[in-house]
Amino acid sequence: MAGCGAGLCCCCCPRCCGERESRTPEELTILGETHEEEDEILPRKDYESLDYDRCINDPYLEVLESMDNKKARKYEAVKWMMVFAIGVCTGLVGLFVDFFVRLFTQLKFRVVQSSVEECTEKGCLALSLLELLGFNLTFVFLASLLVLIQPVAAGSGIPEIKCYLNGVKVPGVVRLRTVVCKAMGVLFSVAGGLFVGKEGPMIHSGAVVGAGLPQFQSISLRKIQFNFPYFRSDRDKRDFVSAGAAAGVAAAFGAPIGGTLFSLEEGSSFWNQGLTWKVLFCSMAATFTLNFFRSGIQFGSWGSFQLPGLLNFGEFKCSESDKKCHLWTAVDLGFFILMGFIGGLLGATFNCLNKRLAKYRMRNVHPKPKLVRVLESLLVSLTTTVVVFVASMVLGECRQMSSTSHSGNDTLSVQGMSEDVNSSIKTFFCPNETYNDMATLFFNPQESAILQLFHQDGTFSPVTLSLFFLLYFLLSCWTYGISVPSGLFVPSLLCGAAFGRLVANLLKSYIGLDHIYSGTFALIGAAAFLGGVVRMTISLTVILIESTNEITYGLPIMITLMVAKWTGDFFNKGIYDIHVNLRGVPLLEWETEVEMDKLRASDIMEPNLTYVYPHTRIQSLVSILRTTVHHAFPVVTENRGNEREFMKGNQLISNNIKFKKSSILTRAGEQRKRSQSMKSYPSSELRNMCDEHITTEEPPEKEDLLQQMLERSLPVKSGPWRNASDL
Repeated sequence: MAGCGAGLCCCCCPRCCGERESRTPEELTILGETHEEEDEILPRKDYESLDYDRCINDPYLEVLESMDNKKARKYEAVKWMMVFAIGVCTGLVGLFVDFFVRLFTQLKFRVVQSSVEECTEKGCLALSLLELLGFNLTFVFLASLLVLIQPVAAGSGIPEIKCYLNGVKVPGVVRLRTVVCKAMGVLFSVAGGLFVGKEGPMIHSGAVVGAGLPQFQSISLRKIQFNFPYFRSDRDKRDFVSAGAAAGVAAAFGAPIGGTLFSLEEGSSFWNQGLTWKVLFCSMAATFTLNFFRSGIQFGSWGSFQLPGLLNFGEFKCSESDKKCHLWTAVDLGFFILMGFIGGLLGATFNCLNKRLAKYRMRNVHPKPKLVRVLESLLVSLTTTVVVFVASMVLGECRQMSSTSHSGNDTLSVQGMSEDVNSSIKTFFCPNETYNDMATLFFNPQESAILQLFHQDGTFSPVTLSLFFLLYFLLSCWTYGISVPSGLFVPSLLCGAAFGRLVANLLKSYIGLDHIYSGTFALIGAAAFLGGVVRMTISLTVILIESTNEITYGLPIMITLMVAKWTGDFFNKGIYDIHVNLRGVPLLEWETEVEMDKLRASDIMEPNLTYVYPHTRIQSLVSILRTTVHHAFPVVTENRGNEREFMKGNQLISNNIKFKKSSILTRAGEQRKRSQSMKSYPSSELRNMCDEHITTEEPPEKEDLLQQMLERSLPVKSGPWRNASDL
C-alpha cells in the first residue's frame, strides 16, 4: 500500500511550530543525540521506491490488446539490440579509463624513476619526492573536483547500484553526468597513487550506460529529444541496469559469466529466466569490445584477443625443470582453510575500521564546506605518497635476482600485460644485480604488483611482505570513503596477495615445505581477504577462476571464500552492506530480524492515508505531491455500485469492520502518537509552506471525522494515476 512505511511528512512553517525544530536523522547523528548504536543511522526519507511490479490497470491492458505478435517480436528484437549496445559502450568506457590510466601512470613513473636514479648518486632524493607529490596531488585534486560536481560519483558505486536494483531510487545515481565524473575521476584517482582500483567503478559506469542508452534521453541533455517511446518504465530500466552492471564486471576482470552471477547474487532481487540470457550476452559484448581494442592498441594485432579484461592474473604454471612442483595438493587444503579463517578476521577488522572512519566523516567532514572534503583527499594523497617513498627507501631490502630470471621463466607469458613480469622489477637504492623488493611492490601499478606476487620467481622477504601488508591495509582502509571515485577490489586483492605470499614464505622457511607453489598461496590469500571484506561467494569464485583461466583452482577458491564469509559474518556485515546502512537507504534484507516477527501491520502503517479520486483538481494533486514524501497514492471512488462489485470476492468488505467507536478512537490515538514519533522529516521546501497546507493534529470532532473516514475507506480502483512521478 502507498501508506505502508512511507508516512506523511510533518509540514509546518516557523510561525506555526514556534521553537520546535525538525532535524534529519543525519543531523541527529552528527549532533550526537542518539544513544543506541542501532539508532545512529536512521533510514532517510528522500529515497523513493521504484515501480518494478507491473500495474495491471486499464491503460496497460489496452496496450497489451493493441500489441500483436509482430509488434511483440519487434519490441523483443529492439531490446536485444539495446543489450548489445550497452555491452559495447561499457567496453569502450573501460578502454577509455584503462588507456589514460596507463598513459598517466607511465608518465609519472618514468619521470620519478629517472629522477631517483640521478638523485641516488647526487643526494637529492627530496627533489624526487617533490616531483612524485606534484603528480599525485594534482591528479587527486582533479578527481576531488569531479566529485564536487556530482557527489554520488564518489566511492565505487556498488552500494548505490545494489540499492537501485533492489527497488530504491537513489537520486542521481544513473545520470549521464555521474558516469562522466565517475570515469574521469577514477582515472585520476588511480593515476594519483591512491590505494584504489578502477575495476569497482566500472560496475557503476556500466549500470549508468544501461540506464540511459536504451531511453535515448538524458536530464543533462534536455534539448536533445528523440521520438523513442520504448523502455521508459522502471521495470525495463531495471533490466538494462542489471545488464550494464554485469557488463562492468565482465570488462573489469574479463569474466562474463562471473559478471552475470554478480548481477544475480549481489545486485538484483528481481530476476527472470529471459533476463539471464540478455545479461550474459551483454557481458560477452563488453568483454569482446574491450579485448578487441586493447589487443590492437597495445600489441598492434587487431583481432588477437589477448587482453580479455582490465585485470588478469596470468597463467599459473610450474617451471619445467622443477618436477616436484604442483599448483596445489590435497595437503594444502588445510592451509587454505586456515587462510580463509584469517582472511575473514582481517576482512571483519577492515570493515569495522572503515565503518568508524565513515561515521567520523559523517560527523566532522560532511557537515563542513565542500572544500574540506577536497583537503581530506589531498591529505590522504600526501600521506600515501610520503609513506610509499620513505618505505621504499628505508624499509626495502636489496634482494639478489634469481638465476631463473634470465633463463626459462624470463619469457613467462602473462596474459593482460604487455611486458614480462620480471621487467617490472625496481632497483631503487640498490646496487647492480639486486632489486628493491619494497619498491617493486610500491612503484608499480597495482595490477603489476599483483602479478609480481603471483608469478615473480625472486623472493620477497617476510619482513617486507609484513610491512607492505600492514601499510597497505591501513592506507586502503583510510582511503575508501574519501571524496574520490574509488574501487576496493584491486586493493583488497593486492593486500591479500601479500598475505598469501607471506604464508608461503613462512611455510618454506620454517616448516620446510619446498614443494608448495607460492603463486597459489598468493592467489588464495587474495581470495581470502577479498571475500572477508565483500562477503561474496559464487560470483567471486567464478570471477577468480575466469581471471586465472585455471579450473583446478575452483575447489580451493570456493572453500576459502566460504570460510572467509562465515568467519566475517560472525562479527559484522560486508563492506557494501555497511555503507548501504550508513547512507540510510531503506533496503530490505533477504531475511527479517527476529524482532520484526512480532510486529503487526498497525505498527508500520500510516493511519492518515493520502488518497486521490479519479477526478481530482490539479491544484489538489500538486498540494499532495508537495506535502508528502512518497509517490504512490491509491485511487478511490465513491460509486456504491462499483463498491458492491468489489465486495463480492474475498476482498475488503467495509461492513465487516465491527469495532466499537470507543475502541476505534483508542486505537486511532495510539496510531497518532506512533505516527508523530515516526514522522518524515520535512525538507527545506516544505518548511516554507503556508498555513493553508497545515492540518491540525487534533480535529475538533474526532468521532465524526473518524466515522466519515471509515465510511469513505473503499477498495483501490485501477486508474490512470500509477504514481505521482507520472504527473
